[in-house]
Amino acid sequence: MNACAAIVLLGALTMRAETKHSLLGKMPSTSPVYVYTMTNKNHVEVSILTYGGIVSDVKTPDRNGTTLSIVLGFDGLLDYFDHPQPFFGALIGRYANRIGGARFTLNGVAYKLDPNDGANSLHGGSHGFDKVNWTARDLLDGGVELTYLSRDGEGGYPGNLKATATYHLNDANELRIDYAATTDKATVVNLTNHSYFNLKGDGDILGHIVTINADRFTPVDSGLIPTGELRDVADTPFDFRKPTAIGARIDQSDEQLKLGKGYDHNWVVNGTGPRFAARVEEPTTGRVLEVLTSQPGIQFYTGNFLDGTIKGKAGKAYGSRSGFCLETQHFPDSPNKPAFPSTVLKPSEPFRSATIYKFSIK
Repeated sequence: MNACAAIVLLGALTMRAETKHSLLGKMPSTSPVYVYTMTNKNHVEVSILTYGGIVSDVKTPDRNGTTLSIVLGFDGLLDYFDHPQPFFGALIGRYANRIGGARFTLNGVAYKLDPNDGANSLHGGSHGFDKVNWTARDLLDGGVELTYLSRDGEGGYPGNLKATATYHLNDANELRIDYAATTDKATVVNLTNHSYFNLKGDGDILGHIVTINADRFTPVDSGLIPTGELRDVADTPFDFRKPTAIGARIDQSDEQLKLGKGYDHNWVVNGTGPRFAARVEEPTTGRVLEVLTSQPGIQFYTGNFLDGTIKGKAGKAYGSRSGFCLETQHFPDSPNKPAFPSTVLKPSEPFRSATIYKFSIK
């Protein structure tokens, strides 16, 4: 579960962004929430909240030099408190994605989790890592480090888990997130970022052109829990090995698309170690997003459950398919699927992973 040295060095030779922080507001417990903003020489700007480790803003220029926000979210802190369910930009844990039946067994002990998605547990339960205020530290290289101690039994998970997420933005327009965790008792862990991107800045994302470096995906049942099969993407709407518009096949009469109301599935990223996972191009603006990761999977979600009732930045209503997510991860329900890559974390084996979101213009 350790990231390889190559991704550790990726981007290391480029200059880091300038980082500033300020008080944004307070938690209901009166704990202060800060916003950290990193800006590089190319006018790419990334803002991160201590609350939920949320990437609240990413601003990048288009081919005409117009800079605007390309992630969904809110202008104010209270809106994140009031509308937690979309998980806009959040740091997800202890376990990203779903665990079937909100339970798993580890070393012969059964653990019951918080069921917050029907009978299943989603993104760590009702009080996951997206709903805590992380402790922040400025790094000498311009990065921001967030830490949180999840106590033994929190959300039903065993072990005192110390989690760390470190954010860097460099002058190569790479937003890098390094995840790390240690535990004092065997547990399971799966950490990711849940940003919703729209490279146009507004409207639907159906015209975005997507490439995913995966020959297989994990089909799901009616509760969106993987069946355990690793299905070949060939001759299915899930084949993004060649650049394809999101809207090209999303409404096809396919059982898996019907279950997810669109794309809401995990792809098995080809290869191991740090590598290219996905690329998205928006033709009208020229903006491009590439994702590199050391994780075995990536969840491609097309905002199917957004319904227009939530109003985000500048009062915009977020309707269905107004943003897409590329969540680098271990597979959903891995604790209950022995054939999937293991998510077990032992006291003797620290968890580390890295993901890079690279922004460019075509």
